[in-house]
Amino acid sequence: MKKLGIVAHSAEGASLCFITACRHGSDLLGPYMHPEIVMSAIPMALSMPGWESGDMDAVAEHLASGVRVAAEGGAEFYICPDNTAHIVLETTADTLPIPGLHIADVVCDEIRNRGFKRVGLTGTEWTMTGPVYERALRQSGTELIVPERGDREVIHSAIFDDLCHGRVTDSIVSDFIRITEKLKDRGAECVILGCTEIPLVLNDENSRLPTIDSTRLLARRAIDLCVNDSELVIRDGWVQL
Repeated sequence: MKKLGIVAHSAEGASLCFITACRHGSDLLGPYMHPEIVMSAIPMALSMPGWESGDMDAVAEHLASGVRVAAEGGAEFYICPDNTAHIVLETTADTLPIPGLHIADVVCDEIRNRGFKRVGLTGTEWTMTGPVYERALRQSGTELIVPERGDREVIHSAIFDDLCHGRVTDSIVSDFIRITEKLKDRGAECVILGCTEIPLVLNDENSRLPTIDSTRLLARRAIDLCVNDSELVIRDGWVQL
């Protein structure tokens, strides 16, 4: 089996990704069994000044440090359970010591398989208005619908003020449900949970739209690749699905 690296950015999203990977491994391989996992956790606090000031070079260096830790631990490829981080990883992927499995590739593959053509997106402000999902969805002929500006501000604040700290309140849940309903009214057929903490508050049971859980999808697809005997296909620093 291949050894997996998990490059954490926020602790909550990375924790959910890790436990999902282990549980999926057990589903495939039997109780208590999963592929070996190397996990690095460079504190996200070190990257926040770069995010807030737009200094992506500073963010890139911290993410690269996490990838190097995973590589030094023997990981053959890595996943980063943080959608926003992929804005930076896309610019540095071919300079890193091991390839990554791109979270948007996994999400868009799921969307194609389920036949959705108009997709809502929730996440940080940088993810909702940034290039990662806009580009990935455009390539597959899928229309992207993002929340209105005021709703984006609500989501962004909830992520950094509460969800990244493990705090979930009824008002936050209500806000996400309300915003998802508005995306549905605008024609979205599903909603991407495009921040790895959003599954803490939104799921298929309380959402009016089918949810595309980027965190769990990434973890499960990575484990599937680990247990597959085929060699990884790599292009430009990314594992190809």
